[in-house]
Amino acid sequence: MANGAFVSYCRVSTARQGRSGLGLDAQRAAVAGYLNGGDWRVVGEFVEVESGKNDARPELARALACARLHRAALVVAKVDRLTRSLAFLSRLLEAGVDVRFCDLPQIEGPTGRFMLQQMAAVAELEAGMIADRTRKALAAAKARGVKLGGDRGARLSDAQRAQGRAALSARAKARAADLAPVMAELRASGATSLAGLAAGLNDRGVPASRGGRWSPVQVARVLRDLAA
Repeated sequence: MANGAFVSYCRVSTARQGRSGLGLDAQRAAVAGYLNGGDWRVVGEFVEVESGKNDARPELARALACARLHRAALVVAKVDRLTRSLAFLSRLLEAGVDVRFCDLPQIEGPTGRFMLQQMAAVAELEAGMIADRTRKALAAAKARGVKLGGDRGARLSDAQRAQGRAALSARAKARAADLAPVMAELRASGATSLAGLAAGLNDRGVPASRGGRWSPVQVARVLRDLAA
């Protein structure tokens, strides 16, 4: 039983298959079966007409941008509909989007990525498991009354601070790039003020950068990142 927001991605190898629905209907049925029940919504469907051997996927790029925009999971009928290239799949899983396959068990997080990338994901698996153990250990310590946080003498160097600022700036610019097509559509429809753009994003159900609803101030920050 699926819950949350999803973006559907289907791929057919030829234009004839795309026009006739051959293969496409079966993929849509698989996605519908996977999402059966639960509290979910499909925020977008993208259909690619391209050979599985070709890594150039404009519709997949749009689907990933839509998934990031709505903080949704990308759902694909079968692994081989996405790609047969392990390297391509590895790059996809680094795109910051949760990917679900209807023909595989739903295993999320580090273990799921390990299944898909096999031995290439060992380092990522271990990092995820260590982080999970750390969170649990901190939660247990807090429950025992141990005071967490505070100044333990650690100091960030100027270089580390600069790296942190650069990482935050890169994430903000990537988010702004995902929002750019939606902003352009809203402007074309007549929303030119910050308040109008914020209202348009809220009407479309696009979550703000930190969740919740958009405000004119948040829109201004995105426009600043786009202009940078």
